[in-house]
Amino acid sequence: MEKDYLVRFDYAIKTLLRNKSNFAILEGFIEVFLGRKCTIEEILESESNQEDADDKFNRVDIKAKDMNGELFIVEVQTTRYTYFLERILYGVSKAITEQLKIGGKYGDIKQVYSISIVYYDLGEGKDYFYECKSDFVGVHTHDVLKLNRREQLSLEEISSGDTRQYKYEKKLASDIFPKYYLIRINAFRKVVADAMDEWMAFLKDNSIKETTTVPGLIQAKEQLKYSKMSPQEKQSYRRHLDAVDMEIDVVKNSKADGFAEGKAVGRVEGREEGRVEGREEGRAEGEKQAIYDIARKMKTENYPIDIISKITNLSAEEIDKL
Repeated sequence: MEKDYLVRFDYAIKTLLRNKSNFAILEGFIEVFLGRKCTIEEILESESNQEDADDKFNRVDIKAKDMNGELFIVEVQTTRYTYFLERILYGVSKAITEQLKIGGKYGDIKQVYSISIVYYDLGEGKDYFYECKSDFVGVHTHDVLKLNRREQLSLEEISSGDTRQYKYEKKLASDIFPKYYLIRINAFRKVVADAMDEWMAFLKDNSIKETTTVPGLIQAKEQLKYSKMSPQEKQSYRRHLDAVDMEIDVVKNSKADGFAEGKAVGRVEGREEGRVEGREEGRAEGEKQAIYDIARKMKTENYPIDIISKITNLSAEEIDKL
């Protein structure tokens, strides 16, 4: 009998969770991490016509409605990318501009929440969950600039007979500008104390308590079982796991090789700056070679070029030359 287990979230969010019957899992995820109850209306298909294959596979736009009809972007990142924070900014900018149709009003733009789930070591910090929000703060007074009554006024009018009522929703710039959230999987230390910790345990190890009452995890425990996947879905999932394992393994090896080479260069030059520079150059060269090794192995196993590009961040032209 085939052993049953739960499908990884980074795969599920771009495949299984696109089904309307599984929206409750994503709704619970957003509720726990952002503290906002919402109803998901659809997974936007805008990424299907992106110019870059990397956009297509790593950006999941969710059209969700809370009381303000806000838009949520969830981006899952399993592989290492240069300028990842700039990529987040780019994705949010596109989500904002895509809301504004020709002839539309700026007031129609809804706030965007960007949630990035990172499965590799990003930055330096003690927490596993970071928030970035925008406000205008006085340089001298350090006070937060508030919106006046007119600026708070929503452009959405609510008709009520012959009179019109207006909704007052926004009080600060941070109620208008995007908010960014980073979930650093590797920083979670497996100490489960609350609902967010339970979600982190699932994101990191695919583990869910049998007695869980956490929104989203209740449904994930049943709906994300490997045994419920079709044979085609199982084959695709196994290929995904192989690619992720290959990336992790090669990156670890490249770090070790780069560090060893850097120490050797620094030792020969006999200076601290030589040791630091050698270590960095060795690490960079090791990681570069590791990426090429990944691409070659995936080509040998007949992975599609767009998948290889997604895993390695190499262009199609670079992959063709290997």
